[in-house]
Amino acid sequence: MAQQSKLRIIAGDWRGRSIGFAEAEGLRPTPNRVRETLFNWLGQQLDGKRCLDLFAGSGALGFEAHSRGARQVVMVEQSAATLRSLRESARKLGANRLDLVGADAVEFLRREARTFDIIFLDPPFHRGILSLLLPLLPERLAPGGLVYAETENALEPGEEWEVWRSGRAGNVHYCLLKRKEHGA
Repeated sequence: MAQQSKLRIIAGDWRGRSIGFAEAEGLRPTPNRVRETLFNWLGQQLDGKRCLDLFAGSGALGFEAHSRGARQVVMVEQSAATLRSLRESARKLGANRLDLVGADAVEFLRREARTFDIIFLDPPFHRGILSLLLPLLPERLAPGGLVYAETENALEPGEEWEVWRSGRAGNVHYCLLKRKEHGA
């Protein structure tokens, strides 16, 4: 059986509650310090926001968004074992605005029709996945929406995006992206 690890929800309805997750190759939960910074940037409450956690992994970002009042949280995870851990955590927390989807991130984006106010991207490092995903995101992002990304190196997001906020914690680079306004 896979070893279990735990992390704590920082704020909101589930502040201080722990969630468990199965350790897996490439899975690195967003550190508490980085989550605190991210949610300071986003505003402490996410009331009414629709969030997509595209590489859910431990669930740190999706559960934190749900705890802070997001109207809807969709968590996408390809690993069956990791998805089972997410479902168990959701059950324990009573997560009622949560949609857990077992799928490949790229395929999910290609078939999904909903739009989101915040998209969390924390893919496994060293696989070049973000370059495949960023071109697919504009159609899934609501007007004024933001994309959060964690990477192993400072992100160069391309011409469609601007880095609104960024930081670094150890080996993790993180940033909030906005779509560039053309013709303004």
